Amino acid sequence: MNDVKQISSFLQKVPLFRGLDTRHREHLARRFVQRQFEAGQTMVTQGQGGEGFFLIVSGKAEAVRERGDGTQAVVNTFGPMDFFGELALLDDGLRTASVVATEATQCLVLTRWDFLALLREDAEMAVAVLQELARRFRRVLDAL
Repeated sequence: MNDVKQISSFLQKVPLFRGLDTRHREHLARRFVQRQFEAGQTMVTQGQGGEGFFLIVSGKAEAVRERGDGTQAVVNTFGPMDFFGELALLDDGLRTASVVATEATQCLVLTRWDFLALLREDAEMAVAVLQELARRFRRVLDAL
């Protein structure tokens, strides 16, 4: 997925970006970088700073949280069009879980700095993305 139009088309299928128009998606697509992970490779590590937002193009991964007693629990699984790291887009806090590729995985990654630059450049896009993030957080909280 090397072309801005291909990435934009993929973004249209992702709920977080579905509300954006073509111009906004293409602008966003230019900021993503591609990353590859092998099965068993750690993508992000709990307790460390976040690189940004990860959008899975192909492959699978799972989020693993280490508990205070040292045991680990799988708290989420991810496949194509799933994403994680949305909190890292908004603040520079530590990762709340580790994410490990369970098979060869290709991702699109957006850094916090690029995301914030986009929000500053285009208030309309900022509102659309932030509203969807708020809806997502609300659904998670309602499920607890």
